[in-house]
Amino acid sequence: MTTGAIASLVGIGGLAATTTAADARVVCNRYGDCWRETVRYDYPSALGVRFYDDNWRHRYWRDRDRYRSWRWRADHQGRGYWRNGIWITF
Repeated sequence: MTTGAIASLVGIGGLAATTTAADARVVCNRYGDCWRETVRYDYPSALGVRFYDDNWRHRYWRDRDRYRSWRWRADHQGRGYWRNGIWITF
């Protein structure tokens, strides 16, 4: 193998190592607010936060009777949580 070919393989390997899928998840609190996050934060225990994998919304939100009181909130940047439609930072 030539030096150029080896360098190309090393470069491709480095690129593959740095381009990983975002580790997104769904977060829901006891107030019925749910949103997606890509950074894992530690939430105050009083919020009653539960975490689900990123596909959870598509699998379970079709059951409207079960999840009627939950509201899907838009993605928001930064450290915080939704409470009754208001983004609260912490």
